[in-house]
Amino acid sequence: MRRTRRPGLRTAAVVTVALLGLGGALAAPAPAAFAGAAGPGGDRLTDLVNPFIGTENEGNTFPGAAVPFGMVQFSPDTGHNTGYDHSDTRIRGFSLVHLSGVGCRIGGDLPVLPTTGEVTLTDHAKCAARFDHATEKASPGYYKVGLENGPDGETDGGGTGRVDAELTATGRTGVQRYTFPATDRANVLLNAGQALHRTLSSTVEILDDRTVRTAITGSGFCQAATRPYTVHTLTRFDRPFTTSGTWRGDSVTEGSTRSSGTGRGGAYVRFDTTRDRTVEATTALSYVDARGAAVNLRAEGGRSFDRVRDDARRAWEERLDDVRVKGGSETLRRTFYSSLYRSFLAPNLGDDADGRHRGWDLKVHRAKGFTYYQNWSLWDTYRTQAQLLALLAPRESRDMALSVLTVGEEGGWLPKWGYGPVETNIMTGDPVTPFLTNAYRHGLLKGQEERAYRALRRNADGLPPADSPAAGRDANKEYIAGGYVPTVKGRPHAKHGHSDFDHGASATLEYALSDAMLAEMAHDLGHRADAERYAARARNYRRILDPSTGFFRARDASGAFTGDPDPARSTGFHEGTSWQYQWLVPQDLPGLIGLLGGRRAVNERLDTFFAYERLLKDPVRTAREVWVNGPYAYYDAAHYNPQNEPDLIAPYTYLSTGQPWKTTDVVHAALTLFTDAPTGMTGNDDLGTMSAWHVLSSIGLFPVQPGFDTWGLSTPVFERTDLVLDRRHHPLGALTVTAPGVPDSGRYIRSVRADGTAHDRTYLTTGALRGIRNLVFTVGREPSRWGTGADAAPPRLGCLVGRTGPAPVTGSGGSGT
Repeated sequence: MRRTRRPGLRTAAVVTVALLGLGGALAAPAPAAFAGAAGPGGDRLTDLVNPFIGTENEGNTFPGAAVPFGMVQFSPDTGHNTGYDHSDTRIRGFSLVHLSGVGCRIGGDLPVLPTTGEVTLTDHAKCAARFDHATEKASPGYYKVGLENGPDGETDGGGTGRVDAELTATGRTGVQRYTFPATDRANVLLNAGQALHRTLSSTVEILDDRTVRTAITGSGFCQAATRPYTVHTLTRFDRPFTTSGTWRGDSVTEGSTRSSGTGRGGAYVRFDTTRDRTVEATTALSYVDARGAAVNLRAEGGRSFDRVRDDARRAWEERLDDVRVKGGSETLRRTFYSSLYRSFLAPNLGDDADGRHRGWDLKVHRAKGFTYYQNWSLWDTYRTQAQLLALLAPRESRDMALSVLTVGEEGGWLPKWGYGPVETNIMTGDPVTPFLTNAYRHGLLKGQEERAYRALRRNADGLPPADSPAAGRDANKEYIAGGYVPTVKGRPHAKHGHSDFDHGASATLEYALSDAMLAEMAHDLGHRADAERYAARARNYRRILDPSTGFFRARDASGAFTGDPDPARSTGFHEGTSWQYQWLVPQDLPGLIGLLGGRRAVNERLDTFFAYERLLKDPVRTAREVWVNGPYAYYDAAHYNPQNEPDLIAPYTYLSTGQPWKTTDVVHAALTLFTDAPTGMTGNDDLGTMSAWHVLSSIGLFPVQPGFDTWGLSTPVFERTDLVLDRRHHPLGALTVTAPGVPDSGRYIRSVRADGTAHDRTYLTTGALRGIRNLVFTVGREPSRWGTGADAAPPRLGCLVGRTGPAPVTGSGGSGT
């Protein structure tokens, strides 16, 4: 029998020291500080945020300016496919749209670039200005950099001197301030024809001597050739320009006021800065039409740069102030608050200031009674960020859930991975179901439960129409008929984007998870027959377990297992292997544990998966040298991959196997991967998914059954965390989580008390969290008996209680389309 502990076990203090060492060695440029009153204790929480974290080694974050959930993310582009890379040395422009942590090109609309001299170059790669990180500053809602003109930083026709560029933002506008050298040829280039995404066409119009309007039509995300969509911008300068012109391709025409077509195109405006060296401008964005951009400019423009910057900082201060931590080093707090900041960057405002939005039918609609949001990386965010926002931002979370339902009604089907007003069909499975059932379990859909259920039932039982761009559960027919998604490589895709048939094994697990969450909702709402049907489908994970290997495997259309039997080299799993996906049965971990031979066998398998014996000796090196193999190294792996979503909940499996202390060991080792440096992200952030994992795991509360309301417990990294909660959803209005003495007193939970009452289970429900003010962890240096009792583990979902054996094939399944 493998020992569960060995002499020389490292304590939490060692993990924290290791994290401090990493942060100190790889420190990024300090964020800019703002003038103004300090927060409690003399610290502004915004001063603890480092927007440069994740801007190198494919974290794909951005350092520019945004407000919480804003439509605009005004940030520099250096040539990286998602915008900015800290290792680059030239900036191509400052564009309006960036999604934090995505893995493919998207956004990057209307890059603007200040230059001096004549305007002769129009390709943003050739116009790119050199910059030095020493001139860069960033903090929530603000970015500044110095751009070099001249022989070493050539941008255009003979200009010299440094231009200081500053960016800030409101919800729907980006505000820029440029400080030029003294010259009569200070230019601002507005590039409508190039972006991060594929630009199909663009129109630019100079309306008067202060105003430029654009319409930019683009398409695509990853390999998906999406339906075209158009963004509209309106830029207003704070003073008249002396001359202007447009370009199309390589042809620059001074005095021209309009340019339209395909390829490169844009406008330039020129100022005389011999006396007044500063130029300010506000650019409004709309996904609706030119009128929408004008409405947004009127509603949110007209303020000085300094005022907008200060308002943005205050918005972030108020948002971050909902979580106050005490204890730990400054580096630990900086990484924590930086992750909290990134957790609030998306989803994004999708409606204009007049309430109109562009629906997924590409028609104009007006939301009634809620704010319309867009940009849905659901395959990622349903696992962590959706739960964090439901806890800390329930008002916005409700509006986000209503927005997803609105997408389904206006576009004809619920989304999978949505950008702006279009479906990309990127990633697989059925992530919209746990996203919406999570909102339901948190009470965010009051009055809308049946509306949500009807949409989810349609999605779970049918297929989108052939003329719909949505793929939905595109293998649903085969799944319902046979109980699994067949892996059929090379099968022609009926829709753009990914197909579940390419990743049948993981799609089966994702479908089954979603069926379980929908079964619970159906049962609550009194739809008993549906609940029985979905509960039966929730056990379909059993259909892909190969008894000869003891691992999940893909099956082909005939039912035969296919691909390499080695679980590290398995086929049919999306961005992962059978080793990593084997834990994705949160709806029925007791059932899975039984299938795999019981707790002892599963603990041995978990120990192998996490390289646990090595982890105890050196958690930092184990995390970086055993677990992490590169930001996109998804395959040919038999170990935990903390850089991607499929096994994010895996460390919490020990809560169900009678060894909960190992969850803390693994989680605290994984937390060392988050550092205060440009390389301080674990892979793509995926619109806040990894950041939310960091935040929740640091607090000691983690959603171990995504789509339900079960929070697994592990040792917090801070001595005290105060959460301010919305009284409409949490009557007590606050929750304090304490772990006195951590990490010096050890990292292992000896006891947990909820408002003074002993709590011996390894989890809490959302309902329980709402009823307590204080959650107190007592820690020690040795593992204890806490959480090891027979009823301590998170239970299987109620819909699965009493069900054993293989799931029956359920036949046609219901409503269809």
